[in-house]
Amino acid sequence: MASIRKSAREARGAVGKMRVPRGLPVVRDREADGTAVLLVEDLKVYYHTAAGPVKAVDGVGFGLAAGERFGLVGESGSGKSTIALALMRLIRPPGQIEDGAVLLGDTNLLDLSEEQMRRMRLAEISLVAQGAMNSLNPVKRIKDQILLGLRDHGVRLSDAEAASHIADLLQRVGLKSGVAKMFPHELSGGMKQRVCIAIAISLQPKVIVADEPTSALDVVVQWQVIDTLKRVQEELGAAVILIGHDMGLMAQAVDRLGVMYAGKLVEVVATRELFGEPLHPYTQLLIASLPSLEGKSDLRGIPGLPPSLLHRPAGCPFHTRCPFVMNQCRVEEPTLIEHRPGHWAACHLYGSEVSA
Repeated sequence: MASIRKSAREARGAVGKMRVPRGLPVVRDREADGTAVLLVEDLKVYYHTAAGPVKAVDGVGFGLAAGERFGLVGESGSGKSTIALALMRLIRPPGQIEDGAVLLGDTNLLDLSEEQMRRMRLAEISLVAQGAMNSLNPVKRIKDQILLGLRDHGVRLSDAEAASHIADLLQRVGLKSGVAKMFPHELSGGMKQRVCIAIAISLQPKVIVADEPTSALDVVVQWQVIDTLKRVQEELGAAVILIGHDMGLMAQAVDRLGVMYAGKLVEVVATRELFGEPLHPYTQLLIASLPSLEGKSDLRGIPGLPPSLLHRPAGCPFHTRCPFVMNQCRVEEPTLIEHRPGHWAACHLYGSEVSA
């Protein structure tokens, strides 16, 4: 496995860590020297229409430490999946990355040519996409689909080496070696998603982006897939960005959570603290909408609808639904700032100073 990783990396150079600039939410207790494996700075992704640009992602920034599991949650249309595609440079027209930087080590992925970015995918940063059925070629056996990525990155293996490597990858994700000879339609939904994870880790990337990997799976299989992802991530020492909308699942799966609303990050903090003392009203309402196992109660939704990303209202994007709205919220957009050590929120309810 190490030799395979070395072969792929020699083709385009190693990627290290970079120091985190002030003003970006990044975990501090994991990286005492203030370094991160991935930095996203002021990322903007717009979808251009005849009526104007739809600002799907508008000024998002965060840092990711080596070995960290960072979650992105929010309602449908909040920009989560667009961030995943932007990190992989897979945004296609009418979408366009308007501004920002995605720093993987010392390399800004947004400055790379298409060929250079192709070589980075899978080897340094990989994607586990939504819908495994759409991610796998229905007319190719699993082994051929795994080998395709290796060969595309210049890794040459003998038949025996290839069989051994594929069997090892499948074993890592909890599948038998015989799966290598099967076609996707012969696998269950959970097995297909595990194959996608096996492909994603085949070159041992430093960052794995998992975009709702449990969508369309039943509850038991969801947990199996998440456990598989956590296990292989820990074995590789990779960092993971896990995107989803299931707050309960996220609570058990990630170290830190970023809450998205209307194309922006509105809160970032360690998972335990987010559920224990959320700051942003949107986060509070999201958590309050979760069903409780402690007793019967009426389900609570969030009143209203998210704003149009084509014609966003002035001020805070949540002010039309917020129970604590103030006049300032209607005219001035809040900035994502660190209100407490490691706890970032974009809300006028709190002061601007970091308190101990």
